[in-house]
Amino acid sequence: MSVPLLEVRGLTAAYGQVQALHGLDFAIVAGSVTALLGANGAGKTTTLRALTAMVKAAGDVRFEGRPMNRRSTEDVVRYGIAHVPQGRGTFTRMTVAENLALGAMTRRDHAGIRADIERMYGYFPILRTRREQQAGTLSGGEQQMLAVARALMLRPRLMLLDEPSFGLAPLVVRELFGILAAVNRDEKVSMMIVEQNAGLALGLASHAYLLETGRIVLDGPSEAISADEGVRRAYLGY
Repeated sequence: MSVPLLEVRGLTAAYGQVQALHGLDFAIVAGSVTALLGANGAGKTTTLRALTAMVKAAGDVRFEGRPMNRRSTEDVVRYGIAHVPQGRGTFTRMTVAENLALGAMTRRDHAGIRADIERMYGYFPILRTRREQQAGTLSGGEQQMLAVARALMLRPRLMLLDEPSFGLAPLVVRELFGILAAVNRDEKVSMMIVEQNAGLALGLASHAYLLETGRIVLDGPSEAISADEGVRRAYLGY
């Protein structure tokens, strides 16, 4: 049996004296899309923050079977893990092109960076037309596309996406998730997606974990979870 790309055992996290995660166990298979689902306050965003050293956390986190150094966000990036946070996270006073270049700041292959910027314009044609525009003047959908494109400039092996559909029009959401599916299929980038829109996430993911008050209460193949009416009503709200 192959070693998971990311394996997590006993992950805990706290905000001050308030415990937010209570010993999570989960794994992400290389090349897969994994959904992390649950109601508001379940601990989904905290899980991503715990993995990327943005909140006080403990537990055994392994990348390709080896313990990860997670002292800082920079340490996590070195493993090829890109985090697209909730709320876009673009640098609003920088242009689209500058945001993309910043996504590759840990790289030194200048020709490759230029080629990847062109590749991002291929995935997101609207960004090419906006390349000299300040990110803060883009629409919400365009800012989310820029955030995803900037993360891809790292050439990540794993992307952590926090509520990528939040606040976007349905047409933009379908376009964005279509691009994420293409990136996963064609470039074999593994993903963990936190989403309130459970049906959307389950349609993209092959495996899903359900969180409730900082604990995993259920996991399994996305198709099985989506087909279980009791699970949908009890945990997913549809």
